[in-house]
Amino acid sequence: MIADADGAAAPPMPRFAAPAPTQSATAAGDRVPLPQKIGFGLGSFLDMWGHWLYQSLAFHVFNVFLGVAPGLISTALGLKIFVDAVSDALFGWISDNTRTRWGRRRPFILVGGVLAGIGLPLMFAVGRGWSDSEYFVFMLVSTCLYVPVMSCFNMPWNSLGAEMTPDYHERTRVMSVKNAIQKIPELAMFVAAQFTTLALFNDASGKPDILRGAQVYTSMLGGIMVVVSVAIFLLTRERYYESVVKRSTQRVPFKDTLYRTLKNRPFRQMLGTMLAYNMATAMVGLLGYYATVYYVCGGNIAEATKWNSMMGVAGMACGLAGIAFAGRVARAHGKRNALMTVLALGVLAFVGDWFFYNPQLPWLQLFASGGVAFIGAGFWTIYGSAMADVIDHDELDSGQRREGSFAACGSWISKVGLALGNMTSGWVLQFTGFDAKLPAQDEGAILLIRIFLSGIPICGLLVALYVVSRYFLTEQRMHEIRAELEARRGTV
Repeated sequence: MIADADGAAAPPMPRFAAPAPTQSATAAGDRVPLPQKIGFGLGSFLDMWGHWLYQSLAFHVFNVFLGVAPGLISTALGLKIFVDAVSDALFGWISDNTRTRWGRRRPFILVGGVLAGIGLPLMFAVGRGWSDSEYFVFMLVSTCLYVPVMSCFNMPWNSLGAEMTPDYHERTRVMSVKNAIQKIPELAMFVAAQFTTLALFNDASGKPDILRGAQVYTSMLGGIMVVVSVAIFLLTRERYYESVVKRSTQRVPFKDTLYRTLKNRPFRQMLGTMLAYNMATAMVGLLGYYATVYYVCGGNIAEATKWNSMMGVAGMACGLAGIAFAGRVARAHGKRNALMTVLALGVLAFVGDWFFYNPQLPWLQLFASGGVAFIGAGFWTIYGSAMADVIDHDELDSGQRREGSFAACGSWISKVGLALGNMTSGWVLQFTGFDAKLPAQDEGAILLIRIFLSGIPICGLLVALYVVSRYFLTEQRMHEIRAELEARRGTV
């Protein structure tokens, strides 16, 4: 037997899936009202656009249109991790220790969200004809200024998701609604590149002015982010605040944000799974775009952006199916088995990418984006639900609700993986021999892009599959933890 973080004996950790646990019904008092689920889910608009829209457009604008070297772009995107390391930890810690009449999360969600919406279009406020070094400095400075703004929103919002219900299965439903809503801003990201190539933004020579299109598009989305931030503040509630947090006189020390949080064993297991998943997919994230543009569409950017938009629609549909599938498996067989199933399917999806990017049959790309969206939506649905269980496990050990510390630490580790993946992605692209200035790409470069696009994620998912197979917070164990917590501090 192995002792877990709360000192109790944990069951042996099987490497492979265990038999299905017995399901338990969710009590009426544990259910989260639909308006609150929707309110929390709306945060995905800011999470997706504030974190990932810039990265999805950066190469399209700065490399394809402005001609900046891809290595410089990926380096700028990666270096902001050092600011992330401080700002995420700071806002996670501050929100854990904040006490206001509106709770400890919602005020930061409102202020951070509004500022993030205002700041988004400023990320593309660049001039034309600058040198590569000038663009690099602007990208680095603007991203490092924007990161703390997003931390102000994102750390409290992520924390809020873990404290909306104490029920094992209702947590998965909360995350399912959130990830279903997330398909809307994801679709907006897929059509972003096509929007920037609209004839409306053509220059005097009739060519697409991608920079102007990006500036208009981010201004529109920034306005939506401001409105959504107000809606989240009005719709959501903090379930644990009055009955647990407000009564406590203890404060969470800043050093605990990383040090004590990382001592939690199931948390480290979840982080290992997520880190392997993030790094593997981030390293090849932009390769799919280049495979579409230069392999499937032969360098026709306008045609490629149309396919990207259709791939976004396919991803939205398949993502919704992935959420439903993962939730069903989790309810029937537990969260660990659900994650293992999703990751195994992910390996098959990336094997399929070798065949789905086909210039003779371009519509097969829809299956490529659909497969990745299916496993991604399922993975993040169960991952978010499992993280709420981890925080209960920590409360039993520490006596504190430290959602902000876990959100900050998890976000920082996640971004380490993404930063390493993003910093590597541009160099991986350069390693293939790709050159945006060439009218047509070398066949060897295209071949390497295709090999890396399938091979790197498969390796990462296999590592994630092994790590999650050792996760031991089963449904039965979580029922025991909840009973012990409620005997100590009452119900919530």
